[in-house]
Amino acid sequence: MSSGFVKTKDGVDIFYKDWGPKSAQPIMFHHGWPLSSDDWDSQMLFFLSHGYRVVAHDRRGHGRSTQVDSGNDIDHYAADASAVAEHLDLRNSVHIGHSTGGGEVARYVAQFGQPQGRVAKAVLVSAIPPIMLKTERYPGGLPISVFDGLRKALADNRAQFFHDLPAGPFYGFNRAGAKVDQGVILNWWRQGMNGGAKAHYDGIKAFSETDQTDDLQAITVPTLVMHGDDDQIVPIAASAEISVKLLKNGTLKVYKGFSHGMLTVNADVINPDLLAFVKG
Repeated sequence: MSSGFVKTKDGVDIFYKDWGPKSAQPIMFHHGWPLSSDDWDSQMLFFLSHGYRVVAHDRRGHGRSTQVDSGNDIDHYAADASAVAEHLDLRNSVHIGHSTGGGEVARYVAQFGQPQGRVAKAVLVSAIPPIMLKTERYPGGLPISVFDGLRKALADNRAQFFHDLPAGPFYGFNRAGAKVDQGVILNWWRQGMNGGAKAHYDGIKAFSETDQTDDLQAITVPTLVMHGDDDQIVPIAASAEISVKLLKNGTLKVYKGFSHGMLTVNADVINPDLLAFVKG
């Protein structure tokens, strides 16, 4: 097992974990905003136990990577992911992305992974594509006022905001009868506060205003789209249900009553489904 850093072309140090047999098929995980590779602990341990090589990195400005004040956009996110994949020479890989990480996967696969012949499959979990913002092309999206509100909350009191989000809609803990897990809330807060405020602030624009229609249409490898129908962060009708129609080789799996954070709170269901897709 190992970890380390790779330096990007623009001088950013990207932290990564690389566990398991180097001869095994690699699975690379791309985390959501404003978290880090630690958010994949359950999945990495699960796939490691099944003999896979598992890799995850901290996005620029997040976790242990450099807290940069520029390049906090989907283009740089994808290029940084490619820097890790190239550094480790990952081939025949499965790329799994959650939320903003799903957008990162879509652009990485379309612009780097497929052209370089490195990708076997992709998974978009509770992912942001094609675009979260309401536009003329996608009128079912969310109004800009929603994202302006997120920016204000972050700028006013990032620590409180990063508590309220996981304590409420992110994991569905605001739903009647929900079993609230304080450890999960605190771990989300810990990951978020380890990152940089500027990167997180800029990241809101990246995950809400980037139209990834072209990325989705360019992807030809088998792609699994997984989404909870009670996702209060990335509504399924404006994301997964559209994405699967844009993908050439996509499959949609909907989880009734599951939240945006289903990878964590429903790992017992999601992990075996991920494994079945990877092996299939």
